[in-house]
Amino acid sequence: MYFEGSEDETRINESEEEEIFWNIKVLPILHELEKEDNIENLCLACTELYQALNEGNMLGKRFKRRSAVLKILYKLVDIDSDPLCLKLAKIILAMKVDGKNLLSVCKLAFKICRNEKNDNMIQNDRLLDCLLEVLRTEDLQKNCEALLYCMGAVKCMSGNAVLLNEMVNKGAVEMFLQLMKQINNIKENDTYFSNLGHLLVQVTATLRNVADLPPARCQLICSGAVSELCVALEQRMNDKDVGTYIVRIFSKLSSYNDFCAALADCSRCYILFLALLNEHHKQQDLVIRIIFILGNLTEKNNQAREQFFKERGSVNTLISLFQTYHELDLNAQKWYHERGREEKNHPKHPSEAEDVLIKLIRVLANLSIHPSVGPALAAAHRIVELLITVLEYKSIDDCEELVINAATTINNLSYYKMKSSAVQDKKLHIAEMLLKLLMSDNMDGVVEAVRVFGNLSQYHEICDFIMQKKIYKFMIALLDAKNQDVCFSACGVLLNLTVDKNKRALLMEGGGIGKLVDCLQDFGPADWQLACLICKTLLNYSENITSAASCFGEDTDTLLVLLTSLLDEELALDHSLDTDLRDYHKLYWEREFKPVAEKLLDRIQRHHSCLPAVTITPF
Repeated sequence: MYFEGSEDETRINESEEEEIFWNIKVLPILHELEKEDNIENLCLACTELYQALNEGNMLGKRFKRRSAVLKILYKLVDIDSDPLCLKLAKIILAMKVDGKNLLSVCKLAFKICRNEKNDNMIQNDRLLDCLLEVLRTEDLQKNCEALLYCMGAVKCMSGNAVLLNEMVNKGAVEMFLQLMKQINNIKENDTYFSNLGHLLVQVTATLRNVADLPPARCQLICSGAVSELCVALEQRMNDKDVGTYIVRIFSKLSSYNDFCAALADCSRCYILFLALLNEHHKQQDLVIRIIFILGNLTEKNNQAREQFFKERGSVNTLISLFQTYHELDLNAQKWYHERGREEKNHPKHPSEAEDVLIKLIRVLANLSIHPSVGPALAAAHRIVELLITVLEYKSIDDCEELVINAATTINNLSYYKMKSSAVQDKKLHIAEMLLKLLMSDNMDGVVEAVRVFGNLSQYHEICDFIMQKKIYKFMIALLDAKNQDVCFSACGVLLNLTVDKNKRALLMEGGGIGKLVDCLQDFGPADWQLACLICKTLLNYSENITSAASCFGEDTDTLLVLLTSLLDEELALDHSLDTDLRDYHKLYWEREFKPVAEKLLDRIQRHHSCLPAVTITPF
């Protein structure tokens, strides 16, 4: 490395005071640097030189003897010692070199920083401040290559937690975004466009690292990072490295509600993600992150669901990805079974293909919640066929999350009742596939299967299937689960079954009436929708009642007392709840539960020959 003496020395004539300071404080150190060959002593001399130059206000460009200092420093750079080179780089950068001198010192800084063993030394010598100053002040086009090495050095530093925190605290995030904005302003037909792509890789890689810190996330949102990152992604669509880092940033930050909302509001992000998926559909690491982002965007945001769905080719892209990764997973599973591998040698789950499918199906599940998107997906035969295929070839023991996600999505789609529904067309086949899930030992899988049966049991063919396969006995047994969600889903199936007067006697099996009454007692005051469901089921069951005792048996008196208590507003509603929650509970109690419960209570009382003295006890 050499010093090119073309530096701009525009300082006015040196004062007598400065000359004295130079001769007494600086010159002796320079003489020592020229004669000394011990690394440790050279490092100490460099530290003293920096302090002296700083004290004499001799750092920067406007210093008459600057060239003399730089010539001596550059002669030492070729010594193979990272501690010494670090000291030299810090002084040279502080003297505001430019041109080839700036490039050479930035290369030197990069060489030092990419060695993790130097992290502690870099921390102590505060090289970061000098590098950030270069990024802040130097001209992008004039010093493109120097900035590349400078940014590369900072990127290496960002792998260290202490240095990462330090750069965030020094406002580096906004600086990186400003640099990205400058790069984004260079258009594709510009001669600098290609070279700046390499710099953008370093910027985005560093931003990915700072995204791990909460203060940085706030700065990224406030500084409009979403918009700039989307512009960069759009301009560099064919640059795999830039795309990967930006997607990694979005993947990390989309897990946070505030950033996710900002990304969802950036309307062009959806078409960009689709373009990347179509371009790199077999690049699993990129695909899985984009699908993860889309899952986060569509999880809570109805507008995002609609916007993504309306993008041209969005559903076809999802179907294509589903088919690609389903085939990869199917082939892997066949390969495994054909070789009769022992269970202990089975690859860990989820596999890469399974992981993509899990997150892809999550996106479909989220989209299906939207009132207009859901019916369109329910009518998409290929989507429904692929979801069913997952249940066909994959057991819950193979990959629990994949199977449950598929069942959840089928449940969401089965909500929509219309002639064009592919779920309706294949409802019996779906019921058969869910039967093995229902009989599994996995309670989460059981719950999802029961939920689907809750929707499908509105069709008489499914009700017949449930009776034929004795599934109703399982639903009655689930009422004992002491789980609110499980009871709700099981009760929904029983309600649909009791619509048919020929199937009502099933509640007399397995203590069905008593279990429903127990559920009403356990969960009624906390869940008025469930309480209403139970009462509707009992109303269906008792439609042709002639005697309360013969209809409800030994549970008659308990049910009378319970209904009377639940219909007493003072006793039934929890007055310790905050106002909003109490109003919410009261609304459901008045509109849903009360009319049905009053009708059931009246029916029991009219057909109860000997009413007991009812004692009302508060819950």
